[in-house]
Amino acid sequence: MFQRPLILGIVNITPDSFSDGGKYFTPEAAIAHARRLVADGAHIVDLGPASSNPDAAPVPPEEEIRRLAPVLEALAAEGIAVSVDSFRPETQAHALAHGAHYLNDIHGFDAPQFYPALAASDARLILMHSIQESGNADRRAAPEGDIVEHVSRFFEARIGRLEKAGIPRDRLILDPGMGFFLGPTPETSFEVLARLGALKSRFGLPLLVSVSRKSFLRAVTGRAPAEAGAASLAAELLAAIGGADYIRTHEPRPLADALAVHSALKARQ
Repeated sequence: MFQRPLILGIVNITPDSFSDGGKYFTPEAAIAHARRLVADGAHIVDLGPASSNPDAAPVPPEEEIRRLAPVLEALAAEGIAVSVDSFRPETQAHALAHGAHYLNDIHGFDAPQFYPALAASDARLILMHSIQESGNADRRAAPEGDIVEHVSRFFEARIGRLEKAGIPRDRLILDPGMGFFLGPTPETSFEVLARLGALKSRFGLPLLVSVSRKSFLRAVTGRAPAEAGAASLAAELLAAIGGADYIRTHEPRPLADALAVHSALKARQ
């Protein structure tokens, strides 16, 4: 039976996002956009106080928290489920103290000194793989060999460290990474997208997929980020069919509609 994935709606509280160019940088704009995303079908709002694309400037945790604080406070007060997208422990600590339900870490929680705080919380942890060991995405080549096996080895090691620190396995959500987090060529992202089932079978944990407006889709369609909606929707629906439990997207409404149609069709087969 097809299980509809939960939808994370993306809110970039940044001036340098590759996808929306700072449209939601002010607290007022970010809060209003988050409410629209929920109205359009997002189950969770993913707040990003720093861009992670290769051309973005690093942001210190103090600035991340300054951007995040008023938006998180407003949404938490309204009972909206919030995820915070940051790899900085200081920002993650602020998020946990102010009502975040999820932490989304592109480094896969690589700060052991923060593990006791993670273990003491009840937040779900989105454990992302990337070929970069630190900082933002960059344009380095993908590692040689089977990319899915590379991703799997990372997950095995990191899950083991988190479980050893007292973080229950059932709080983890796995994100294999997409776009530059897997390398600069489209092939690696498409390979992982095609083999989500293998990751799900191997780990028995929920998967999150974030392909919205990513470079590998734009490479095969020739579209700019603002024109990549159709390509994103196609990849998101295929990810859902392939077993994704969460999908992170800029546009929840078309995805929610596509999932409703797919569910109606599957119910009659």
